[in-house]
Amino acid sequence: MASYTQSENHIQRFVALGWNTIMVRNGHDFHELDAALQQAKSTRNGKPTFIMVKTVIGKGIPQVEGTTAAHGEAGVSFQKQAREQLGLPADDYFHVSAETSSFFQRRKAELLAQYDQWNERFAEWTQRNPQLAADLHQARSRHYPSIQDLFHQIPSYRPDKHVATRQSASDVLQHVAKAIPQYLSGSADLHGSTKNYIQGVGDFGNPTIHGKSYLGRNIHYGIREHAMGTILNGIAYYGLHLASGATFLAFADYMRAAIRIAALSELPVSYIFTHDSVGVGEDGPTHQPVETLSSLRVIPNLDVIRPADPEEVAGAFVASIERQHGPTAIILSRQNVPTLSEIPMDVRREGVLRGGYVALSERHGAPLSHILIATGSELHLAIAAAKQLGDGVRVVSMPCMERFDRQPATYRDAILPATCSRRLAVEAGVTSVWYKYVGLHGRVIGTDSFGFSAPGEEVMQAFGLTVENIVNVARDL
Repeated sequence: MASYTQSENHIQRFVALGWNTIMVRNGHDFHELDAALQQAKSTRNGKPTFIMVKTVIGKGIPQVEGTTAAHGEAGVSFQKQAREQLGLPADDYFHVSAETSSFFQRRKAELLAQYDQWNERFAEWTQRNPQLAADLHQARSRHYPSIQDLFHQIPSYRPDKHVATRQSASDVLQHVAKAIPQYLSGSADLHGSTKNYIQGVGDFGNPTIHGKSYLGRNIHYGIREHAMGTILNGIAYYGLHLASGATFLAFADYMRAAIRIAALSELPVSYIFTHDSVGVGEDGPTHQPVETLSSLRVIPNLDVIRPADPEEVAGAFVASIERQHGPTAIILSRQNVPTLSEIPMDVRREGVLRGGYVALSERHGAPLSHILIATGSELHLAIAAAKQLGDGVRVVSMPCMERFDRQPATYRDAILPATCSRRLAVEAGVTSVWYKYVGLHGRVIGTDSFGFSAPGEEVMQAFGLTVENIVNVARDL
């Protein structure tokens, strides 16, 4: 069947990748299978082993054997006959022979003895290596610094320093990596652009390759986003490290299946996605994500955080570390954004942990007239627009919808009071997800079509992502 749809030589493919390879011609022969497994286990050349097994689908049920019908329920009606042909009792659905039961009892005793021996060796190793044992215990228990300790170890950003959030993320990452030795980073061949390289800790990999060692904490994945996503999952499953990996946001779809598995499996993986909007500019629509941000938001149990400035970036990294039962995607800009120093540092950092917060309140006792909601590189535009619109205009920063939606109703209602229906959301992405906050009477400024190649500011202006347009749309509410 496979030969009808596939022409590649799988064995040669893995030979080319540098693997050991073993072919099992008859996958229904337990002796041949066992021999292959023993060969793989005994081969100690530092290479992984690929075992290719030839089998017949639906084996033992002649009515479906070797046909596509074996994929579905067609063989169910023949199950009694199949058990008889295999020498099993026809009416005992979960038959376990006495021979099988006896084998597993003996095997259990053998494994218990091996386990006791291993514990003895581990206890001896612990006594000889107390510091390594303490490090291992910390990693296994996932005991990390508290939220406040992490914030304390990340210094405040200079108010006059205005950089892209991918750059401030690079700065924050260095402090996070110092605070948490188990934190790993990596990139799909884009370290120079994603800027998530941990300085001074080396590169992970085969020590026979110059510049790499197994002590390194930066992983070079090559142009393999899907592979990066699955490897991050494997690291998280093992549980000794906090794993993060980076690429451009537009390329997140290449690893979408791995992200979904991380969310489904509640794995604490962090994704660092840069070049987050049409603000990318001249790279054009192939590299300008418009739908990607919202498409990630609809994955259950995935937190998507789009910080607006360096202090929100600090909050995003701390939030990703705090979260131990699901992945977090941190969405970062290519273009520079202002540091919003008029908002207290603690308000910005802790506001991210709650998903949304009031970035600019009503002024001089004016009653609430409008609510502007924004994220990322559009937050400073909303703040500037609010100041033009009047003292009754509130600006809400909404870096993470998922975290905000998990807050108590009292908090959510305080940030977005139902008494104000004149609401406008602003984000360089598709607009549909925002109507749950602005309602039927609200408006959204965003990017509901693909972009084009031009300087980033020109593209943003063409989509109406400007202070002037925000003011005009808000006045029409």
